[in-house]
Amino acid sequence: MVNCMLMISADLENLTNLQPQGGCDDPNFSYFFKLKCGCGELSQKETCVSLAETLPTQGGKGTTNLIQKCKFCGREGTVTMIPGRGKPLTQEAAQSGGFSPLMLFDCRGYEPVDFVFGVGWKVESLAGTQYEDVDLSGGDYAEYDEKGECPVMISNLRFKFEVVKH
Repeated sequence: MVNCMLMISADLENLTNLQPQGGCDDPNFSYFFKLKCGCGELSQKETCVSLAETLPTQGGKGTTNLIQKCKFCGREGTVTMIPGRGKPLTQEAAQSGGFSPLMLFDCRGYEPVDFVFGVGWKVESLAGTQYEDVDLSGGDYAEYDEKGECPVMISNLRFKFEVVKH
């Protein structure tokens, strides 16, 4: 069992608090990433997990967010999301090149790789303008903040998965 924290970073121009639409524990936000099995096989397509979708674990002793069988070795693995650990990416963290924790994943038999930034993000300008349903699937986002009378932009999106000790 490995706990992997998804960490995100980006260049934020006149913006702060980048996070999923409903906050870091948004039950409807979908996380897309590829999975690498313990045998080394990498999934062909991205897998989708969200807090709102749960499945009973084998033996019925709880729930998980994903159960997947490796196409190569046939082993079954699970990914369970652990809410309550994420924080929005602030401008301060972004300017210092830092990463913000987004979601913790309890991975059994798999490790997550290749996170995909997609739709359903929110961010606010330094002047207080809220931008909702931001689509980051193109790798960046740009608008003009009327209130702050300045351009706003998200670019250079980055992620990493860090192993977290209990």
